[in-house]
Amino acid sequence: MITLIKGGYVLNPATGLEGVYDVLVKDDVVAEIAPEIIAEAHRVIDAAGKYVMPGFIDLHQHLREPGFEYKETIATGAMAAAVGGFTTICPMPNTKPVIDSKAMVEYLNYKAEAESPINIIPVGAVTVGQMGETLADIKGMAEAGALALSEDGKSVMNPLLYKEGLKRAAEAGLVMLAHCEDKGLLAGGVMNAGAKAEELGMPGITNSVEDVITARDIILAKETGVKLHLCHCSTADSVALVRMGKEIGAKVSAEVCPHHFAMTEDEIPGDDANYKMNPPLRSKADVAALIQGLKDGTMEVIATDHAPHSAEEKKKSIKDAPFGIVGSETAFALSMTALVKPGHLTPMQLVEKLSYNPARVIGIDKGDIAPGKIADIVIADPDAEYTIDVNTFVSKGKNSPFHGKRVTGRVLLTMVNGEVVYEY
Repeated sequence: MITLIKGGYVLNPATGLEGVYDVLVKDDVVAEIAPEIIAEAHRVIDAAGKYVMPGFIDLHQHLREPGFEYKETIATGAMAAAVGGFTTICPMPNTKPVIDSKAMVEYLNYKAEAESPINIIPVGAVTVGQMGETLADIKGMAEAGALALSEDGKSVMNPLLYKEGLKRAAEAGLVMLAHCEDKGLLAGGVMNAGAKAEELGMPGITNSVEDVITARDIILAKETGVKLHLCHCSTADSVALVRMGKEIGAKVSAEVCPHHFAMTEDEIPGDDANYKMNPPLRSKADVAALIQGLKDGTMEVIATDHAPHSAEEKKKSIKDAPFGIVGSETAFALSMTALVKPGHLTPMQLVEKLSYNPARVIGIDKGDIAPGKIADIVIADPDAEYTIDVNTFVSKGKNSPFHGKRVTGRVLLTMVNGEVVYEY
């Protein structure tokens, strides 16, 4: 199969290439990029006025399978990711059963091979059953193809056990994707501790719930030499702590989710659980710090924390509903609207945070569409304006606080290994 993408605005952070070019794809690789390519092709795609980028890579997804297929499946979650321009995703292990063994990683690989149109990289749990008591088979999971570990949804609260887990992760060459939450400080909180929580009569989650574990994990990462990636950072002090971690020599990177830079706690309209996520929506000052961290490169990655739930679960009060919102199908538009259009990030910086940097963090040869590289490509219209409608989502989950929001930027086509897997 030969595909010729004509006249698109190419953004390739890996090489710094930016401008109007043709892109020739032969079978599963990028064959050539040039100002004008004359070639016979099975398909010619007119990309004039559109961005042509390396496929996005999401380091933080929840596919819910096995065990919670009523929320999402590997097939529906992977297709929703493709709609969002993601060609590679890393699903978290908090399924039922938990992805905590070599056999479970192999199971996920088997299901992904059979049912996913995109690349899926397994993430194993740190402890057996994510119970925080005994380390999982870290070496076995690495042998089966896991590239990272995470206790996502919680932190390993025993620091001695966690430190041993970090050591073993480093020995196995795995990245630790850290969910930073001090269970003892959480105290039943369901939203940010601030004026909105007081107004709604809800127990609050203070910034220290995140910041205390962020500091702990950075210090332990430096001591053990593990590659640490901090998930869904939401506070101003998390940004400051990441800066500190880099300064003291820890191998630390960090991500911010679109909901944490595109919305504040002030926009929660009332007792609506579609606005309930963990970490919660924070203050304007926190959002400003997160954006500055993305701008200056402290926070290298944008990830979704796509967390689908059923409509019945999210109809409950904020006090009783599960944490989490969907994010795969809105990430690019929210990033364009909140970061690029206001001038916080250039288009190249955005693509870097959605593709090239996540690839470097997880250690895969992706996020680059230079000639000779695998043709994982996304084409998007940076100027398309539309209103987010959850009823159009491919994901089983419709739980988004952005329903009805006017945004700019739409993914038009997603290509994986040279094959178009989604087209608007």
